Amino acid sequence: MRVLVTGAAGFIGSHLSQRLLARGDEVLGFDNMNAYYDPKLKEARLQRLLPLPGFGFLKASLEDRAAVDSAFAAFKPQRVVNLAAQAGVRYSLENPQAYIDSNIVGFMNILESCRHTDVEHLVYASSSSVYGANKKLPFSVEDSVDHPVSMYATTKKANELMAHTYSHLFNLPTTGLRFFTVYGPWGRPDMALFLFTRKILAGEPIDVFNNGHHTRDFTYIDDIVEGILRTLDRVPGPDPHYDPMHPTPASSSAPYRVYNIGNHQPVELLRYIEVLESSLGRKAERNLLPLQPGDVPDTYADVQALKRDTGYSPSTSIETGVGRFVEWYRSFYPS
Repeated sequence: MRVLVTGAAGFIGSHLSQRLLARGDEVLGFDNMNAYYDPKLKEARLQRLLPLPGFGFLKASLEDRAAVDSAFAAFKPQRVVNLAAQAGVRYSLENPQAYIDSNIVGFMNILESCRHTDVEHLVYASSSSVYGANKKLPFSVEDSVDHPVSMYATTKKANELMAHTYSHLFNLPTTGLRFFTVYGPWGRPDMALFLFTRKILAGEPIDVFNNGHHTRDFTYIDDIVEGILRTLDRVPGPDPHYDPMHPTPASSSAPYRVYNIGNHQPVELLRYIEVLESSLGRKAERNLLPLQPGDVPDTYADVQALKRDTGYSPSTSIETGVGRFVEWYRSFYPS
């Protein structure tokens, strides 16, 4: 297939692009290479993709409607995976406008281009952050997600609503994936695992929010990519079991689905740090702090719907995944 991947120089996008190319798909990567975090890491990811047969790349922003339209017109993608976004919960407290520009305006441009070029299936990144102030665990796609606690979460919830409108009005098949704390080699420098590793190796204290007692459904990158591929290959139709008298946020009478994609095994942050210390062979000096504004205490993905519909089954333990990250980190940042 011809697959357009936005955010192709990003953490998830670069891994996904490699898997798509390995199975014989043609991929057009789309990324603005912005400086939200070190562009050198994005460049390094991209350099791994550029020599691969079947890969093309366009440097542009989702907010640039003309660039998006041009990419669709030239490449004529059959399927689209939209991973480009302004990421990060904490940064959304400082610069909310960036999230509106990229995650709302940019996503609207993607939807319009998909609509006008008869794309077979749009898969897009949502986030576990949409569960916001919810307390019932595990988080289920059947749950209401009307109480976000960050602008990042708000934009991701908005993406799901926008996608449903296009599925309903224009019969565009869309699938939203609510990612749960993705980690692994080539990961994002603003994520805890990357930050902790850098500081522990430098002999600096690490900031441990909520005194380390919050839990996260840490999900290894290979399991995430496997879930995306399985979802991409399964074009949704109207849900025959959808009941408008008892509506669910997870499906519709339109060709629309939303899934959780996580490990289904929440781990306390303190345990995660212990595994990292073991992999590094060093102890961390911990600076214990309260929970930050915009963060949620716990995340835990109910992935039964994704498992039922696609056969998704995450299999990577944090011991294995963190070990692989540390091995990559030490090779990419030799001391």
